[in-house]
Amino acid sequence: MVERWKNFYDQLGKEPKLQGALAGVSIRSRETGDLLYDHMGDIRLHPASNMKIFSCAAGLAILGESYTFSTELWIDGETENQKLIGNLYLKGKGDPTLLQSDFDNLATVLKEKGIREVHGNVIADDTWYDNVRLSQDLNWNDEHYYYGAQVSALSASPNEDYDSGTVMLTISPGKSVGEKPIISLKPNTKYINLINNAVTVEMQHEDDEADITVIREHGNNNVVIEGNIPFYSASIQEYVAVWEPTEYALELFARSLKQVGITYTGELHTGTTPEHATLVFSRKSMPLKDLSIPFMKLSNNGHGEIIVKEIGKVMKGEGSWEAGLVVLNNVLEKLGVDTSNIVLRDGSGISHVTLIPPNVISKFLFRIQDEPWFNSFYRSLPVAGNENRMVGGTLNDRMFGLNVHAKTGTIMGVSTLSGYLTTNEGEELIFSIMLNNLLDEEDGPAIIDRLVDYIITEASKTIVT
Repeated sequence: MVERWKNFYDQLGKEPKLQGALAGVSIRSRETGDLLYDHMGDIRLHPASNMKIFSCAAGLAILGESYTFSTELWIDGETENQKLIGNLYLKGKGDPTLLQSDFDNLATVLKEKGIREVHGNVIADDTWYDNVRLSQDLNWNDEHYYYGAQVSALSASPNEDYDSGTVMLTISPGKSVGEKPIISLKPNTKYINLINNAVTVEMQHEDDEADITVIREHGNNNVVIEGNIPFYSASIQEYVAVWEPTEYALELFARSLKQVGITYTGELHTGTTPEHATLVFSRKSMPLKDLSIPFMKLSNNGHGEIIVKEIGKVMKGEGSWEAGLVVLNNVLEKLGVDTSNIVLRDGSGISHVTLIPPNVISKFLFRIQDEPWFNSFYRSLPVAGNENRMVGGTLNDRMFGLNVHAKTGTIMGVSTLSGYLTTNEGEELIFSIMLNNLLDEEDGPAIIDRLVDYIITEASKTIVT
């Protein structure tokens, strides 16, 4: 072992909360790819959201930096006297960035094309992907959280974080103590049914905070709000994943049609766009290189799963996890990964079954530097200590003053960080730190930050030139 790293193992031993846990560490030269240090580097560990390193790279490699997701308007009838005699279809092709304003724009386009009445049904088509909504290892009690939202080819997001398939609740104190809190929704939708059991209470201390839980019932869109919020408390925001996001998007689109004055005589339901239908308009998302920013910076699980389904659709004609994971494994093989030594189960890393050794991650991060899309990938990584959320992302309040661009990861008992750093001596390194079997995963980031600080400030002092 090179002299400079002889004390790193001792540094691991100084972390009492790693006793009984697994700590995998891999450190390479960014210039040569040489492995400088590893501890359990070849042991397969759960990556959590470090899995997104692979799904993001695969998306850029297969789909391309300029790839966009489409949302289309189709009709299957004739238009006369501002009337469509037939059905109107809203066909989704995986775009996770649709906001209420985008549905408004789609409705406006329809109106500008001379349609004021639809004498038929308004049909949502999500058949671009299969109808399997949740990845195979998602815990049942995660399904109502934003990070466990259902995946559909047609969905909607509440804001520009683009957590598709979710609604944002803003919860404010009631007008007096004892009253229910005031709740507003974004987007404004009747798709969920609020059951408000929370109470506005007296503030006993200056630092009293709201104690609110928001849970959507399994199998429906009843959203139950429980707990207390102090009378003088600031508003809080909570996100909830809807049941069946396709119908959620359809409800928002129907509201947009009504807003611009377009009526329909039939019903709202889901279905398949017929082959003889006519394309009226196609709305394009931002390119993948830009979508990778909220995906990686904010660690958006839905984006990771959509990329897996999309590469399956594009390469195998099947928008499913099964097809997408085959394609993912194939492209990783081409990028130098021995996929016989890893287990991949989804695109987000929420799985507790996925297993990847730290040395595989660091080697992959070295290998992809020669790819034409690498700059887009690198730009997507969270930047330590940068308080701008779309730059610092999940590292915006960590490791201030250190030059670190890296992907975070957290699931129950797991905390990870992998990426690129520059030492105080100016040396550029690639690293992967994977902590598994922690008693509390919330202890992980502080431990990892201390290890990274040691690499940057202490290990760099002994460079042999």
